[in-house]
Amino acid sequence: MADISKPSLRLRPSEQRTILIIGDLIASAAAMGLALYIWYELSLYREVARLIERGFPKVRAEALAEKFLDIKTPYWFYLLPLIWLLLLVDSYEPHAAASWRKTLRGIAVAPIVGLLGYSLLFTFNQDPNSLPRIGVGAFLVIASILTLVWRAIYIRIYTSSGLMRRILIIGAGKAGHSLADIYRKLNPPPFLLLGFIDDDIRKLGKSYQGFAVLGTTKKLLETIEEYNVSDIVVAINGEMKGETFQTILDTQESGIEVTRMPIMYEEMTQRVPVEHLESDWVIRSFVDQVRVSGMYELFKRLMDIIGGLLGSLIFVLIFPIVALAIALESGFPIFYSQERLGKGGRIFRIYKFRSMYQNAEADGEAKPAEENDPRVTRVGNFLRKTRIDEVPQFVGVFTGEMSLVGPRAERPELVAQFQKQIPFYRARLLVKPGLTGWAQINYGYVSTIKETAVKLEYDLYYIKHRTLNMDFNIVLRTIGTVLRRTGR
Repeated sequence: MADISKPSLRLRPSEQRTILIIGDLIASAAAMGLALYIWYELSLYREVARLIERGFPKVRAEALAEKFLDIKTPYWFYLLPLIWLLLLVDSYEPHAAASWRKTLRGIAVAPIVGLLGYSLLFTFNQDPNSLPRIGVGAFLVIASILTLVWRAIYIRIYTSSGLMRRILIIGAGKAGHSLADIYRKLNPPPFLLLGFIDDDIRKLGKSYQGFAVLGTTKKLLETIEEYNVSDIVVAINGEMKGETFQTILDTQESGIEVTRMPIMYEEMTQRVPVEHLESDWVIRSFVDQVRVSGMYELFKRLMDIIGGLLGSLIFVLIFPIVALAIALESGFPIFYSQERLGKGGRIFRIYKFRSMYQNAEADGEAKPAEENDPRVTRVGNFLRKTRIDEVPQFVGVFTGEMSLVGPRAERPELVAQFQKQIPFYRARLLVKPGLTGWAQINYGYVSTIKETAVKLEYDLYYIKHRTLNMDFNIVLRTIGTVLRRTGR
Protein backbone atom coordinates (compact mmCIF):
# COMPACT_ATOMS: atom_id res chain seq x y z
CA MET A 1 0.00 0.00 0.00
CA ALA A 2 1.41 3.39 -0.97
CA ASP A 3 2.23 5.96 1.64
CA ILE A 4 -0.47 8.63 1.46
CA SER A 5 0.83 11.00 4.14
CA LYS A 6 0.29 14.57 2.98
CA PRO A 7 3.50 16.35 1.98
CA SER A 8 3.97 19.86 3.30
CA LEU A 9 6.10 21.01 0.37
CA ARG A 10 6.92 19.71 -3.09
CA LEU A 11 10.01 20.93 -4.89
CA ARG A 12 10.28 21.02 -8.68
CA PRO A 13 13.74 20.85 -10.34
CA SER A 14 13.89 24.60 -11.03
CA GLU A 15 12.96 25.29 -7.40
CA GLN A 16 15.60 22.84 -6.19
CA ARG A 17 18.27 24.61 -8.25
CA THR A 18 17.20 27.98 -6.88
CA ILE A 19 17.39 26.71 -3.29
CA LEU A 20 20.81 25.18 -3.95
CA ILE A 21 22.17 28.41 -5.43
CA ILE A 22 20.80 30.54 -2.59
CA GLY A 23 22.26 28.19 0.04
CA ASP A 24 25.64 28.06 -1.69
CA LEU A 25 25.67 31.84 -2.05
CA ILE A 26 24.98 32.33 1.66
CA ALA A 27 27.66 29.79 2.58
CA SER A 28 30.24 31.40 0.27
CA ALA A 29 29.37 34.93 1.46
CA ALA A 30 29.90 33.78 5.06
CA ALA A 31 33.19 32.18 3.99
CA MET A 32 34.29 35.46 2.42
CA GLY A 33 33.54 37.34 5.65
CA LEU A 34 35.44 34.82 7.75
CA ALA A 35 38.34 34.83 5.27
CA LEU A 36 38.56 38.63 5.53
CA TYR A 37 38.58 38.37 9.33
CA ILE A 38 41.33 35.71 9.31
CA TRP A 39 43.33 37.70 6.78
CA TYR A 40 43.10 40.84 8.98
CA GLU A 41 43.95 39.01 12.20
CA LEU A 42 47.01 37.31 10.69
CA SER A 43 48.17 40.59 9.18
CA LEU A 44 47.69 42.25 12.57
CA TYR A 45 49.67 39.48 14.28
CA ARG A 46 52.56 39.88 11.85
CA GLU A 47 52.54 43.66 12.26
CA VAL A 48 52.60 43.33 16.07
CA ALA A 49 55.48 40.84 15.82
CA ARG A 50 57.39 43.27 13.58
CA LEU A 51 56.93 46.15 16.02
CA ILE A 52 58.00 44.00 18.98
CA GLU A 53 61.18 43.10 17.10
CA ARG A 54 61.83 46.82 16.72
CA GLY A 55 61.68 47.21 20.52
CA PHE A 56 58.09 48.28 21.17
CA PRO A 57 56.35 46.80 24.24
CA LYS A 58 53.63 44.30 23.37
CA VAL A 59 50.72 46.51 24.50
CA ARG A 60 52.12 49.51 22.65
CA ALA A 61 52.75 47.40 19.54
CA GLU A 62 49.19 46.12 19.51
CA ALA A 63 47.78 49.64 19.83
CA LEU A 64 49.98 50.99 17.04
CA ALA A 65 49.24 48.06 14.77
CA GLU A 66 45.47 48.44 15.14
CA LYS A 67 45.73 52.19 14.55
CA PHE A 68 47.97 52.18 11.49
CA LEU A 69 47.42 48.79 9.89
CA ASP A 70 45.79 49.46 6.53
CA ILE A 71 44.44 46.38 4.78
CA LYS A 72 43.37 47.17 1.23
CA THR A 73 40.98 44.53 0.00
CA PRO A 74 41.03 44.21 -3.82
CA TYR A 75 37.61 44.68 -5.39
CA TRP A 76 37.64 41.24 -6.97
CA PHE A 77 37.82 39.61 -3.54
CA TYR A 78 34.16 40.51 -3.04
CA LEU A 79 33.34 38.54 -6.20
CA LEU A 80 34.62 35.29 -4.69
CA PRO A 81 31.10 34.08 -3.70
CA LEU A 82 29.97 34.37 -7.35
CA ILE A 83 33.17 32.67 -8.54
CA TRP A 84 32.48 29.89 -6.04
CA LEU A 85 29.04 29.34 -7.57
CA LEU A 86 30.64 29.02 -11.00
CA LEU A 87 33.12 26.47 -9.66
CA LEU A 88 30.19 24.42 -8.35
CA VAL A 89 28.19 24.66 -11.59
CA ASP A 90 28.58 20.92 -12.18
CA SER A 91 26.63 20.13 -9.00
CA TYR A 92 23.42 22.08 -9.65
CA GLU A 93 21.71 19.28 -11.55
CA PRO A 94 19.15 17.99 -8.99
CA HIS A 95 20.10 14.30 -9.30
CA ALA A 96 23.79 15.13 -8.78
CA ALA A 97 23.02 17.45 -5.87
CA ALA A 98 21.06 14.70 -4.12
CA SER A 99 23.94 12.22 -4.39
CA TRP A 100 26.57 12.23 -1.63
CA ARG A 101 29.22 10.82 -3.96
CA LYS A 102 28.71 13.45 -6.66
CA THR A 103 28.37 16.23 -4.09
CA LEU A 104 31.65 15.32 -2.40
CA ARG A 105 33.39 15.09 -5.77
CA GLY A 106 32.07 18.50 -6.84
CA ILE A 107 33.08 20.21 -3.60
CA ALA A 108 36.51 18.56 -3.75
CA VAL A 109 37.16 19.68 -7.34
CA ALA A 110 35.94 23.28 -6.89
CA PRO A 111 38.73 24.50 -4.55
CA ILE A 112 41.36 22.71 -6.64
CA VAL A 113 40.21 24.49 -9.80
CA GLY A 114 40.04 27.77 -7.85
CA LEU A 115 43.53 27.29 -6.48
CA LEU A 116 44.92 26.53 -9.95
CA GLY A 117 43.25 29.65 -11.36
CA TYR A 118 44.58 31.80 -8.53
CA SER A 119 48.08 30.33 -8.94
CA LEU A 120 47.98 31.27 -12.62
CA LEU A 121 47.08 34.86 -11.73
CA PHE A 122 49.73 34.98 -9.00
CA THR A 123 52.36 33.92 -11.53
CA PHE A 124 51.79 37.14 -13.46
CA ASN A 125 51.10 39.43 -10.49
CA GLN A 126 53.08 38.85 -7.31
CA ASP A 127 51.90 41.95 -5.43
CA PRO A 128 50.69 40.53 -2.07
CA ASN A 129 48.38 43.50 -1.57
CA SER A 130 46.47 42.83 -4.79
CA LEU A 131 46.51 39.04 -4.53
CA PRO A 132 45.99 38.10 -0.87
CA ARG A 133 47.15 34.50 -0.67
CA ILE A 134 46.00 34.04 2.93
CA GLY A 135 42.55 35.43 2.18
CA VAL A 136 42.02 33.29 -0.91
CA GLY A 137 43.30 30.15 0.79
CA ALA A 138 41.10 30.74 3.83
CA PHE A 139 38.09 31.38 1.59
CA LEU A 140 38.53 28.13 -0.36
CA VAL A 141 38.86 26.06 2.82
CA ILE A 142 35.99 27.71 4.70
CA ALA A 143 33.71 27.78 1.63
CA SER A 144 34.30 24.05 1.13
CA ILE A 145 33.39 23.27 4.75
CA LEU A 146 30.31 25.51 4.89
CA THR A 147 29.07 24.31 1.50
CA LEU A 148 29.49 20.70 2.58
CA VAL A 149 27.44 21.37 5.73
CA TRP A 150 24.72 23.11 3.71
CA ARG A 151 24.62 20.34 1.10
CA ALA A 152 24.29 17.73 3.87
CA ILE A 153 21.21 19.60 5.10
CA TYR A 154 19.87 19.84 1.55
CA ILE A 155 20.34 16.12 0.87
CA ARG A 156 18.50 15.30 4.06
CA ILE A 157 15.61 17.54 3.00
CA TYR A 158 15.62 16.34 -0.60
CA THR A 159 15.53 12.67 0.29
CA SER A 160 12.70 13.15 2.79
CA SER A 161 9.68 11.49 1.18
CA GLY A 162 7.32 13.99 2.77
CA LEU A 163 8.87 16.79 0.68
CA MET A 164 8.91 15.06 -2.71
CA ARG A 165 6.39 15.15 -5.53
CA ARG A 166 3.98 12.21 -5.75
CA ILE A 167 3.43 11.16 -9.34
CA LEU A 168 1.02 8.94 -11.29
CA ILE A 169 1.71 7.87 -14.87
CA ILE A 170 -1.31 7.87 -17.19
CA GLY A 171 -0.63 5.03 -19.60
CA ALA A 172 1.02 1.71 -18.79
CA GLY A 173 2.31 1.12 -22.30
CA LYS A 174 5.77 1.47 -23.82
CA ALA A 175 6.13 5.17 -22.99
CA GLY A 176 5.04 4.69 -19.37
CA HIS A 177 7.33 1.69 -18.99
CA SER A 178 10.27 3.76 -20.27
CA LEU A 179 9.71 6.27 -17.47
CA ALA A 180 9.53 3.48 -14.90
CA ASP A 181 12.77 1.97 -16.23
CA ILE A 182 14.55 5.31 -15.92
CA TYR A 183 13.09 5.94 -12.47
CA ARG A 184 14.49 2.65 -11.16
CA LYS A 185 17.99 3.66 -12.29
CA LEU A 186 17.97 7.02 -10.50
CA ASN A 187 19.48 7.07 -7.04
CA PRO A 188 18.23 8.92 -5.10
CA PRO A 189 14.86 9.11 -6.88
CA PRO A 190 13.73 12.61 -7.95
CA PHE A 191 10.14 12.03 -6.80
CA LEU A 192 7.82 9.29 -5.52
CA LEU A 193 6.35 7.24 -8.36
CA LEU A 194 3.10 5.76 -7.08
CA GLY A 195 2.00 3.66 -10.06
CA PHE A 196 0.06 3.69 -13.34
CA ILE A 197 -3.43 4.55 -14.55
CA ASP A 198 -4.61 2.72 -17.67
CA ASP A 199 -8.00 2.14 -19.35
CA ASP A 200 -7.05 -1.37 -20.50
CA ILE A 201 -8.98 -3.62 -18.08
CA ARG A 202 -6.50 -6.44 -18.68
CA LYS A 203 -3.72 -4.40 -17.07
CA LEU A 204 -5.58 -3.63 -13.82
CA GLY A 205 -3.75 -5.01 -10.79
CA LYS A 206 -0.67 -5.93 -12.81
CA SER A 207 2.73 -4.41 -12.05
CA TYR A 208 5.77 -3.24 -13.97
CA GLN A 209 9.08 -2.59 -12.20
CA GLY A 210 7.14 -2.93 -8.96
CA PHE A 211 4.57 -0.25 -9.84
CA ALA A 212 0.96 -1.39 -10.10
CA VAL A 213 -1.82 -0.24 -12.41
CA LEU A 214 -4.04 1.39 -9.77
CA GLY A 215 -7.16 2.02 -11.82
CA THR A 216 -8.68 3.59 -14.93
CA THR A 217 -9.11 7.25 -15.85
CA LYS A 218 -12.82 7.01 -14.86
CA LYS A 219 -11.69 6.92 -11.22
CA LEU A 220 -8.65 9.16 -11.69
CA LEU A 221 -9.88 11.89 -9.35
CA GLU A 222 -10.64 9.35 -6.61
CA THR A 223 -7.21 7.74 -7.04
CA ILE A 224 -5.52 11.14 -6.87
CA GLU A 225 -7.29 11.92 -3.61
CA GLU A 226 -6.60 8.49 -2.13
CA TYR A 227 -2.86 8.55 -2.87
CA ASN A 228 -2.40 12.30 -2.35
CA VAL A 229 -1.02 12.74 -5.87
CA SER A 230 0.68 16.03 -6.75
CA ASP A 231 1.49 15.40 -10.44
CA ILE A 232 0.33 13.21 -13.28
CA VAL A 233 2.40 12.35 -16.36
CA VAL A 234 0.54 11.66 -19.60
CA ALA A 235 2.32 8.78 -21.37
CA ILE A 236 -0.30 7.79 -23.95
CA ASN A 237 0.90 6.92 -27.45
CA GLY A 238 -1.48 7.61 -30.30
CA GLU A 239 -4.96 9.09 -30.14
CA MET A 240 -6.47 9.92 -26.75
CA LYS A 241 -10.15 9.31 -25.98
CA GLY A 242 -12.29 12.39 -25.44
CA GLU A 243 -13.35 11.22 -21.98
CA THR A 244 -9.75 10.65 -20.95
CA PHE A 245 -8.75 14.08 -22.22
CA GLN A 246 -11.58 15.74 -20.27
CA THR A 247 -10.66 13.88 -17.09
CA ILE A 248 -7.08 15.08 -17.37
CA LEU A 249 -8.34 18.65 -17.82
CA ASP A 250 -10.47 18.21 -14.69
CA THR A 251 -7.45 17.12 -12.67
CA GLN A 252 -5.46 20.11 -13.88
CA GLU A 253 -8.28 22.46 -12.88
CA SER A 254 -8.21 20.92 -9.41
CA GLY A 255 -4.58 21.99 -8.96
CA ILE A 256 -2.75 18.84 -10.10
CA GLU A 257 0.34 19.42 -12.23
CA VAL A 258 0.02 17.75 -15.65
CA THR A 259 3.17 16.92 -17.63
CA ARG A 260 3.66 15.17 -20.98
CA MET A 261 5.88 12.11 -21.08
CA PRO A 262 8.65 13.68 -23.26
CA ILE A 263 8.94 16.62 -20.86
CA MET A 264 9.23 14.33 -17.82
CA TYR A 265 11.75 12.20 -19.72
CA GLU A 266 13.84 15.32 -20.35
CA GLU A 267 13.59 16.32 -16.69
CA MET A 268 14.75 12.91 -15.49
CA THR A 269 17.54 12.32 -18.00
CA GLN A 270 18.48 15.68 -19.59
CA ARG A 271 17.86 13.89 -22.89
CA VAL A 272 15.15 13.90 -25.55
CA PRO A 273 13.22 10.59 -26.00
CA VAL A 274 13.75 9.95 -29.72
CA GLU A 275 11.87 6.63 -29.61
CA HIS A 276 8.70 8.29 -28.27
CA LEU A 277 8.46 11.38 -30.46
CA GLU A 278 5.95 12.12 -33.19
CA SER A 279 7.03 12.72 -36.78
CA ASP A 280 6.55 16.52 -36.61
CA TRP A 281 8.53 16.89 -33.39
CA VAL A 282 11.48 18.64 -35.07
CA ILE A 283 9.16 21.25 -36.60
CA ARG A 284 7.33 21.89 -33.32
CA SER A 285 10.47 21.92 -31.17
CA PHE A 286 13.00 23.74 -33.32
CA VAL A 287 10.77 25.95 -35.47
CA ASP A 288 7.62 26.75 -33.50
CA GLN A 289 8.99 26.63 -29.94
CA VAL A 290 12.75 27.21 -30.03
CA ARG A 291 14.04 30.30 -31.76
CA VAL A 292 17.26 31.42 -30.12
CA SER A 293 17.69 35.17 -30.02
CA GLY A 294 20.12 37.15 -32.10
CA MET A 295 21.81 38.24 -28.88
CA TYR A 296 22.47 34.59 -28.01
CA GLU A 297 24.04 33.97 -31.42
CA LEU A 298 26.14 37.14 -31.10
CA PHE A 299 27.47 36.38 -27.63
CA LYS A 300 28.02 32.72 -28.51
CA ARG A 301 30.14 33.79 -31.47
CA LEU A 302 32.09 36.22 -29.27
CA MET A 303 32.69 33.39 -26.79
CA ASP A 304 33.89 31.20 -29.67
CA ILE A 305 36.30 33.90 -30.92
CA ILE A 306 37.79 34.47 -27.46
CA GLY A 307 37.93 30.75 -26.66
CA GLY A 308 39.30 29.91 -30.10
CA LEU A 309 42.04 32.52 -29.78
CA LEU A 310 43.09 31.37 -26.31
CA GLY A 311 42.99 27.73 -27.40
CA SER A 312 45.07 28.50 -30.48
CA LEU A 313 47.70 30.12 -28.27
CA ILE A 314 47.75 27.00 -26.07
CA PHE A 315 48.12 24.91 -29.24
CA VAL A 316 51.21 26.88 -30.26
CA LEU A 317 52.75 26.51 -26.78
CA ILE A 318 52.23 22.75 -26.39
CA PHE A 319 52.90 21.75 -30.00
CA PRO A 320 56.67 21.07 -29.64
CA ILE A 321 56.20 18.76 -26.61
CA VAL A 322 53.20 16.87 -28.00
CA ALA A 323 54.76 16.53 -31.46
CA LEU A 324 57.95 15.10 -29.97
CA ALA A 325 56.03 12.57 -27.83
CA ILE A 326 53.95 11.35 -30.78
CA ALA A 327 56.97 11.12 -33.10
CA LEU A 328 59.08 9.18 -30.58
CA GLU A 329 56.37 6.58 -29.94
CA SER A 330 54.78 6.02 -33.34
CA GLY A 331 56.51 8.27 -35.85
CA PHE A 332 54.87 10.68 -38.26
CA PRO A 333 52.48 12.28 -39.07
CA ILE A 334 51.80 14.38 -35.99
CA PHE A 335 48.29 15.32 -37.06
CA TYR A 336 45.47 13.49 -38.70
CA SER A 337 42.56 15.05 -40.52
CA GLN A 338 39.12 13.92 -41.58
CA GLU A 339 36.09 15.27 -43.34
CA ARG A 340 33.18 16.02 -41.01
CA LEU A 341 29.67 17.39 -41.43
CA GLY A 342 28.99 20.85 -40.05
CA LYS A 343 25.87 22.96 -39.69
CA GLY A 344 23.38 22.27 -42.45
CA GLY A 345 25.37 19.26 -43.66
CA ARG A 346 28.27 21.37 -44.95
CA ILE A 347 31.50 19.37 -45.21
CA PHE A 348 34.63 20.71 -43.52
CA ARG A 349 37.93 19.24 -42.38
CA ILE A 350 39.07 18.84 -38.78
CA TYR A 351 42.61 18.42 -37.49
CA LYS A 352 43.68 16.62 -34.33
CA PHE A 353 46.88 15.41 -32.75
CA ARG A 354 47.18 11.79 -33.91
CA SER A 355 46.23 9.46 -31.06
CA MET A 356 46.00 6.17 -33.02
CA TYR A 357 48.52 4.08 -34.88
CA GLN A 358 48.98 4.76 -38.58
CA ASN A 359 46.44 3.07 -40.88
CA ALA A 360 43.98 2.54 -38.03
CA GLU A 361 41.29 1.97 -40.68
CA ALA A 362 43.33 -0.02 -43.15
CA ASP A 363 40.21 -1.61 -44.64
CA GLY A 364 38.82 1.83 -45.44
CA GLU A 365 35.69 1.30 -43.33
CA ALA A 366 34.69 4.15 -41.01
CA LYS A 367 34.65 2.96 -37.40
CA PRO A 368 33.74 5.11 -34.37
CA ALA A 369 36.25 5.12 -31.52
CA GLU A 370 35.57 2.69 -28.67
CA GLU A 371 36.50 2.61 -25.01
CA ASN A 372 39.92 0.92 -24.58
CA ASP A 373 40.29 1.04 -28.36
CA PRO A 374 43.33 -1.10 -29.34
CA ARG A 375 44.14 1.35 -32.13
CA VAL A 376 45.04 4.06 -29.57
CA THR A 377 48.72 4.54 -28.67
CA ARG A 378 49.95 5.10 -25.12
CA VAL A 379 50.65 8.75 -25.83
CA GLY A 380 47.29 8.95 -27.61
CA ASN A 381 45.52 7.53 -24.57
CA PHE A 382 46.94 10.36 -22.44
CA LEU A 383 46.05 12.93 -25.08
CA ARG A 384 42.46 11.67 -25.18
CA LYS A 385 42.00 11.56 -21.41
CA THR A 386 43.23 15.15 -21.08
CA ARG A 387 41.48 16.25 -24.32
CA ILE A 388 44.83 17.57 -25.60
CA ASP A 389 44.26 15.75 -28.89
CA GLU A 390 41.37 18.18 -29.55
CA VAL A 391 43.46 21.36 -29.10
CA PRO A 392 44.22 21.88 -32.85
CA GLN A 393 40.47 22.24 -33.41
CA PHE A 394 40.53 25.60 -31.61
CA VAL A 395 41.70 27.03 -34.91
CA GLY A 396 38.44 25.86 -36.50
CA VAL A 397 36.49 27.39 -33.60
CA PHE A 398 38.23 30.72 -34.18
CA THR A 399 37.53 30.69 -37.93
CA GLY A 400 33.86 29.78 -37.38
CA GLU A 401 33.69 26.26 -38.83
CA MET A 402 33.00 24.93 -35.33
CA SER A 403 31.84 26.24 -31.97
CA LEU A 404 33.18 25.70 -28.47
CA VAL A 405 29.91 23.95 -27.57
CA GLY A 406 27.72 21.81 -29.80
CA PRO A 407 27.14 18.24 -31.01
CA ARG A 408 30.23 16.28 -31.95
CA ALA A 409 31.20 16.70 -35.61
CA GLU A 410 30.58 13.34 -37.27
CA ARG A 411 31.89 11.78 -40.47
CA PRO A 412 29.59 11.93 -43.54
CA GLU A 413 29.55 8.17 -44.05
CA LEU A 414 28.57 7.55 -40.41
CA VAL A 415 25.81 10.19 -40.58
CA ALA A 416 24.44 8.49 -43.71
CA GLN A 417 24.43 5.17 -41.86
CA PHE A 418 22.90 6.45 -38.60
CA GLN A 419 20.11 8.50 -40.15
CA LYS A 420 18.68 5.32 -41.70
CA GLN A 421 18.45 3.63 -38.30
CA ILE A 422 17.85 6.41 -35.76
CA PRO A 423 14.89 8.83 -35.92
CA PHE A 424 15.74 12.55 -36.17
CA TYR A 425 19.49 11.90 -36.44
CA ARG A 426 20.10 14.70 -38.95
CA ALA A 427 18.45 17.19 -36.57
CA ARG A 428 21.83 17.47 -34.83
CA LEU A 429 23.05 19.33 -37.94
CA LEU A 430 20.79 22.28 -37.10
CA VAL A 431 23.67 23.88 -35.15
CA LYS A 432 27.44 24.10 -35.52
CA PRO A 433 29.38 21.11 -34.22
CA GLY A 434 31.27 21.73 -31.01
CA LEU A 435 34.66 21.05 -29.51
CA THR A 436 32.75 19.88 -26.47
CA GLY A 437 29.05 19.38 -25.86
CA TRP A 438 26.21 18.11 -23.69
CA ALA A 439 26.56 14.57 -25.06
CA GLN A 440 30.34 14.54 -24.70
CA ILE A 441 30.30 15.43 -20.99
CA ASN A 442 27.39 13.11 -20.12
CA TYR A 443 28.07 9.99 -22.19
CA GLY A 444 31.07 7.93 -23.16
CA TYR A 445 32.15 6.13 -26.27
CA VAL A 446 29.41 4.51 -28.33
CA SER A 447 29.80 1.26 -30.22
CA THR A 448 26.19 0.28 -30.96
CA ILE A 449 23.19 1.88 -32.63
CA LYS A 450 21.35 1.93 -29.30
CA GLU A 451 24.20 3.84 -27.62
CA THR A 452 24.40 6.22 -30.58
CA ALA A 453 20.68 6.91 -30.15
CA VAL A 454 21.23 7.77 -26.48
CA LYS A 455 24.00 10.18 -27.42
CA LEU A 456 21.68 11.74 -29.99
CA GLU A 457 19.12 12.28 -27.23
CA TYR A 458 21.68 14.38 -25.37
CA ASP A 459 22.51 16.36 -28.52
CA LEU A 460 18.86 17.13 -29.25
CA TYR A 461 18.30 18.15 -25.63
CA TYR A 462 21.14 20.66 -25.99
CA ILE A 463 19.79 22.03 -29.27
CA LYS A 464 16.34 22.45 -27.74
CA HIS A 465 17.48 24.06 -24.48
CA ARG A 466 20.70 25.84 -25.45
CA THR A 467 21.47 29.11 -23.69
CA LEU A 468 24.64 31.01 -22.84
CA ASN A 469 24.35 29.75 -19.28
CA MET A 470 24.17 26.15 -20.52
CA ASP A 471 27.14 26.71 -22.85
CA PHE A 472 29.19 28.15 -20.01
CA ASN A 473 28.16 25.25 -17.78
CA ILE A 474 29.37 22.75 -20.39
CA VAL A 475 32.70 24.56 -20.80
CA LEU A 476 33.30 24.54 -17.03
CA ARG A 477 32.39 20.86 -16.75
CA THR A 478 34.77 20.10 -19.61
CA ILE A 479 37.57 21.88 -17.73
CA GLY A 480 36.78 19.67 -14.74
CA THR A 481 36.96 16.60 -16.99
CA VAL A 482 40.39 17.69 -18.24
CA LEU A 483 41.68 18.23 -14.70
CA ARG A 484 40.38 14.83 -13.59
CA ARG A 485 41.78 13.20 -16.75
CA THR A 486 38.49 11.42 -17.39
CA GLY A 487 38.13 12.46 -21.02
CA ARG A 488 37.05 9.97 -23.64
